[in-house]
Amino acid sequence: MTGNALIHALVVGLAVGALGRLVLPGRPAAPVWLTLAVGVGAALLGTISARVAGLDVAGPSLLRLGVQAGFAGAAVVLAVATAGRAPRTAEGATTRWRTATDPTAPTDQEGKHP
Repeated sequence: MTGNALIHALVVGLAVGALGRLVLPGRPAAPVWLTLAVGVGAALLGTISARVAGLDVAGPSLLRLGVQAGFAGAAVVLAVATAGRAPRTAEGATTRWRTATDPTAPTDQEGKHP
């Protein structure tokens, strides 16, 4: 990989990581550094994939840019969509739905169900 291709991948990755952070709706749980790092890594992977596919990565190319941006965009969307989602445990899932008639439901100091 040439120096130009590496610099282009870094720029594309940082740009897509920052834009992905702004474009995706809601309050993402992924930190900014994570989206930028994932964008850069995926853009580098896009450059390597383009080179393996036989695309000339030495000169500027819109096709290479599209491959880099596509890889980076998909990776940033996956990173932001899956960040902060802890798997639910069986206990955590049932705790919210206990009723007062449930003998395992918590009680107050007097033994009454709230």
